[in-house]
Amino acid sequence: MTRQLMLSQVNVHLLDEGSTLTLEQLCRACAADAALIAELVEEGILTPQGQALEAWTFSGTNLKHASIALRLQRDLGVNWPGVALALQLMDELEELRAALHRGANAP
Repeated sequence: MTRQLMLSQVNVHLLDEGSTLTLEQLCRACAADAALIAELVEEGILTPQGQALEAWTFSGTNLKHASIALRLQRDLGVNWPGVALALQLMDELEELRAALHRGANAP
């Protein structure tokens, strides 16, 4: 399969923090089953809204975290606690960069 053909089969939707996805939508977006998503929730990697598994909704940030988590585990063999730590450090780095950027643009 050529690169062009592979890219033509991918639908990309950008989500902001205010966007929400159902469990089914998150599973489809990440090509993962509900049991794996539930494992990510149990490990503290994802934080859904809602009590029951069937009622869970996920933010755009959760989609980003799930995608990164699954790649780290699949491609690099990082265990879930390591994935959680990597995501936490990535989030902190992003916050620090945003604060630095705000400070650099202050009058």
